[in-house]
Amino acid sequence: MLRSVLRAALIGAIVLVVVVGLLWTFQRRLVYLPDAGPVPAAADVLPGGRDVELATADGLTLGAWFVPGPTADAPTVLVANGNGGHRGVRAPLARALSDAGLGVLLFDYRGYGGNPGSPSEAGLALDVRAARDWLLTDGGVPAERLLYYGESLGAGVVTELAVAHPPAGLVLRSPFVDLAAVGSEHYPFLPVRLLLRDRYPVAELVSRVEVPTTVVLGTADSIVPPEQSREVARAAGQLHRTVEVPGADHNDAVLLDGDQLVAAVVELARLTTDP
Repeated sequence: MLRSVLRAALIGAIVLVVVVGLLWTFQRRLVYLPDAGPVPAAADVLPGGRDVELATADGLTLGAWFVPGPTADAPTVLVANGNGGHRGVRAPLARALSDAGLGVLLFDYRGYGGNPGSPSEAGLALDVRAARDWLLTDGGVPAERLLYYGESLGAGVVTELAVAHPPAGLVLRSPFVDLAAVGSEHYPFLPVRLLLRDRYPVAELVSRVEVPTTVVLGTADSIVPPEQSREVARAAGQLHRTVEVPGADHNDAVLLDGDQLVAAVVELARLTTDP
């Protein structure tokens, strides 16, 4: 009897070690869910949009779409995507922001939308810097007219960027406290915090952001618990306001390009860039 119990315990331990080992090895395939495309031409989906290329510091060329504002000094929004799909999914948001008089840059991270490379926290930090650099140089956007918008995982990307290179304003849609916190919600039986290579410490970093910050969340979010987004808002160094969209889940259209979301971005743009 004792021998059977010990054998079962040993088998269980071996299975656990194998599972943890596989998760350690392939964890980024669970975090990053790229759609390789094809991605249409900007002009096919965005009136006034054009295809541009971004050059990263480590030698990659990334695809992007740029929709300039109606005037040379129009506020412009740098959009950092969530962990799934490609920039085509965010085209309705870009159209809505453009219709409101803002310029917009949509881009895909490495490994997304036909781009070379494999995504990681360090890699995405280089990618968003390439996007910012392009806007300031080729795009002709003044730094004081530039806003960052981060969707879910993208909130971690732009919050880190905002600490290093402050924008005029920061919008975080469905942000999590950090990647381990949201991972633990979905895999409570695993030592997620010990396993993760990528961290995205949004709540920690946003406390160091010194520009007006708006947090948008859905009250029925099943991916990022709403309380985590509220915690990010409470941690913000300069919280402008929190926008809660009643009954909205993580990928509902109302959180992709809905009126409340778009209005929150436009309001912050006007607040931070109007003379």
